[in-house]
Amino acid sequence: MTVSASLLATAAVLCAVGGILMLTRPLTRILLGAVIAGNGINLLVLSATGRAGREPLLYGVPLRQVTDPLPQAIALTAIVITLATTAFLLAMAYRSHQLTGTDEVHDDLEDRRIALRAEVLGERDELREQYRSVSERTPEERARYREERRRLRARLRADRALQARGRDATGDLWHDVLGADPEDYATKRNTGTDAHRGDTG
Repeated sequence: MTVSASLLATAAVLCAVGGILMLTRPLTRILLGAVIAGNGINLLVLSATGRAGREPLLYGVPLRQVTDPLPQAIALTAIVITLATTAFLLAMAYRSHQLTGTDEVHDDLEDRRIALRAEVLGERDELREQYRSVSERTPEERARYREERRRLRARLRADRALQARGRDATGDLWHDVLGADPEDYATKRNTGTDAHRGDTG
């Protein structure tokens, strides 16, 4: 089987560019990366057919001259799957821009909290070891140790407050994820505020 070197090189470049784009945060770049990588994979599959030959008919064509139809069928299936993935990513990018004003994928709050807690605990253990290694502790060192402990606790408290603000949603799955507009949130907040004022008045 003869494989075209130009096809392999082009497919490798497309796959590399698509992979790099998919490792970024904006959904539009992820979308472009998925499309480019899909085209590169299709080229790799088509290059596995070897040289171009006769049409794969059941009768009237010598079998030795027939092109393998399986990679072509796989490529057609991959094109359909890439189209569906493109539509899904386009919808996600549009919805993200509609809700947050940007298509950038943010860190998961829970993952970030776990990573920050591990970092803070590591710094606290290191600080404790340094403090215990000192034989004679001066009042300045004790004050510095307490100040560092307060700083670490303040980092955790600030992250918990940020996570609590991130949960500020209506509680309705359809409105929070699928179909809500930013104006809906403002309308509901104003309605709730007016109702609360009416109750207190």
